[in-house]
Amino acid sequence: MQPLIDNARMFGQRPEEFAPLAAGQSPQVLFITCSDSRVVPALITGARPGELFELRTAGNIVPPYGSGQPTGEAATIEYAVEVLGVGDVVICGHSHCGAVGALVRGDDLDAVPAVRDWLAHAAPPPAGVPEDPEVAEGVQAHVLAQVLRLRSYPCVARRLAAGGLTVHAWYYEVHRGTVRVHDPATDAFEAL
Repeated sequence: MQPLIDNARMFGQRPEEFAPLAAGQSPQVLFITCSDSRVVPALITGARPGELFELRTAGNIVPPYGSGQPTGEAATIEYAVEVLGVGDVVICGHSHCGAVGALVRGDDLDAVPAVRDWLAHAAPPPAGVPEDPEVAEGVQAHVLAQVLRLRSYPCVARRLAAGGLTVHAWYYEVHRGTVRVHDPATDAFEAL
């Protein structure tokens, strides 16, 4: 923890770099990804403060819209699309994902009921090769399922229909530091 504290102290010693951010934010991209500590959107994209609006969830899950209870995920998506007017949404899964791996393998998650119940939102469970530590096939299928789920959000559907929003499906390989993007023409994840 101490190195993080030391960096936070040093970070605040450059106020001239951050003062313009007080005027507000106007990110162009909503970046939805996993909470996994190895996935750092600003590092992957080279984004500066104010350029990405981030939503991080276990397994980069987009929960169903209108479940009867408001969710932080739905509020974040709606705010980014309706208020901030982002032009792009990226849903980024990653290799070696513990959440998707648990789903692919059918792990018993009864000891972590909140995790188990959250992962139920991933339905249908992604297919894949249970022995594959990267869970590439499962993660990629899961990302595409989350894209479909996102498209069902009313604010997203409206903006897509109007041509003011583009949704991208990415797969980040943590062991290589590379990004693959889904190409609808080939239905494959290709090098970015």
